[in-house]
Amino acid sequence: MSWNPAVEPGCPDEVGIDAIETLIVPRARDIGGFEVRRALPAPKRQMVGPFIFFDQAGPAEFLTGQGIDVRPHPHIGLGTVTYLYRGDFHHRDSIGSDQIIRPGALNWMVAGRGVSHSERTSAAGRSGPHSVLGIQTWLALPESHEDIAPMFEHHGKEALPMIEDRGVSLRLILGNAYGKVAPASMFSDTFYADVKLEPGSRLPMPDDHEDRGIYIVEGSISIAGQDYEAPQMMVFRPGDRITVAAGGRGARLMILGGATLAGPRYIWWNFVASSKERIEAAKADWRAQNWGKGRFDLPANDRDEHIPLPG
Repeated sequence: MSWNPAVEPGCPDEVGIDAIETLIVPRARDIGGFEVRRALPAPKRQMVGPFIFFDQAGPAEFLTGQGIDVRPHPHIGLGTVTYLYRGDFHHRDSIGSDQIIRPGALNWMVAGRGVSHSERTSAAGRSGPHSVLGIQTWLALPESHEDIAPMFEHHGKEALPMIEDRGVSLRLILGNAYGKVAPASMFSDTFYADVKLEPGSRLPMPDDHEDRGIYIVEGSISIAGQDYEAPQMMVFRPGDRITVAAGGRGARLMILGGATLAGPRYIWWNFVASSKERIEAAKADWRAQNWGKGRFDLPANDRDEHIPLPG
């Protein structure tokens, strides 16, 4: 749908509470001295459209010299999305990408048949006290693209389409929604956006995508007269017209979704695939540490350490 802010006041209550197909409360996970809140995969919901993994990183505070150090590790069969509200990450990968990402910008890495990367707080970021808050998510690739060559795209915040109207500020990160199209290369029907809502403002969800979900980063929203506080994810029943209203403190949301992918998806550690055999082959290749001579290599400027295969 195109942007349509002219929503009748009663719209949020025109659907029943059963329009929320799944309600997810994120689980806390420690990823090596740093806690994240993981919404996907969840016990009752593996995916929302192509989104198969969804982590909120932070909010976390660091002293001078401290930061996040995610050592080189592998991926197959997915695209990784890094989007920050505060702080920075220095991304390096095995195809030569070397990029610092800052708030409002997009890092989009497509693993395809195999890639490795690291993400660390930059040297500039460690030069004083700092905080980090962001979302990292993975999109499973359709079977036709699972074995493509890995690729990386960075798009600054000025390149991402914006909609601002009636207390709503929306930045489209991936895909298409509300008549806008984001610049990153997509391989299946997708939408993903960062939304700020002023108190009492209303957001109509896109109605032209099969799967649709909301993750509340900050604040609260109301749906069908029911209030929901951060951090929660809700996935909506397909086809319903949904409008959400911001609570008295406003809200910061991620809205996400797209087409359901054909066939099952298996997920093990950092690997996503349409078959268990693909995952077993990737496990063997990472365990072999045959850097630069097989499926995997290490980032050119970050080769001194890596995360070994679990177990």
